[in-house]
Amino acid sequence: MSVVVTTVVLADLPLEPIPLFIVFAATLFVYTVNRFTDLEEDEVNVPDRAAFTKRYGRLLLGIGVCCYLGTIGVAVVLGVPGAIYLLLPLVAAVLYSIGGIKRLLLVKNLFVGVAWGLLPLGAGYYYDSLWTPEILFLAGYITAMITIAAVVFDIKDIEGDRAEGIATVPNTVGVPRTRRLAQAGTLVVAAAVIAVVALTTLSSALLVVLAMNVYVACYIPFATAERGPLFYGFVIDGEHVFLAAVVIVFELLG
Repeated sequence: MSVVVTTVVLADLPLEPIPLFIVFAATLFVYTVNRFTDLEEDEVNVPDRAAFTKRYGRLLLGIGVCCYLGTIGVAVVLGVPGAIYLLLPLVAAVLYSIGGIKRLLLVKNLFVGVAWGLLPLGAGYYYDSLWTPEILFLAGYITAMITIAAVVFDIKDIEGDRAEGIATVPNTVGVPRTRRLAQAGTLVVAAAVIAVVALTTLSSALLVVLAMNVYVACYIPFATAERGPLFYGFVIDGEHVFLAAVVIVFELLG
């Protein structure tokens, strides 16, 4: 939901509950499905999460499925624009978890990044503003930064991924080099943001997204295989929440 909030605020669109609930339901559905398809890796990498999945996973999956199907039903009844695209989370879950995409080096990271990058596009479609410069800018930015974050996130899964034959950047080039590559990528994205804003008609207010680059650059040096769920489940997964909070604060102060 945080990405949608960021998009709505920076694209100067009205905040409505329907797109927020759609994103929440779709994310919950995909996440709970992945917990089962990634169970073997989690038993090696995050035993506590695997135990939690075994104990409460079916309940959470049921809730996720009900929310997802309910969202599709409500969208159809209300005539929400692009309701057919609500099937994309199902396609994404199948391709990522069952279709073998997660076994391909960098492809799975880019897949995750693109999936998140579709959220600004979805918001743009809902508000009939799909092809506006702000929406396209945010879609590209979110895709790039979440791809980098996904690469760093794989550091915690080295042993389990290697055991399952899943090729990742950390278990291919090592942790130190992965961190250096991620930092370089973060700097490249920051430079691209500045260049795009400077050379186009986009508002300089969009430079606020650089807060996310700073956030990611700060946690990369601390990413090791020994870090626990608090780091990988809260700090790393929290970059988009952090950005949304910064955007809201700037909006309130502006």
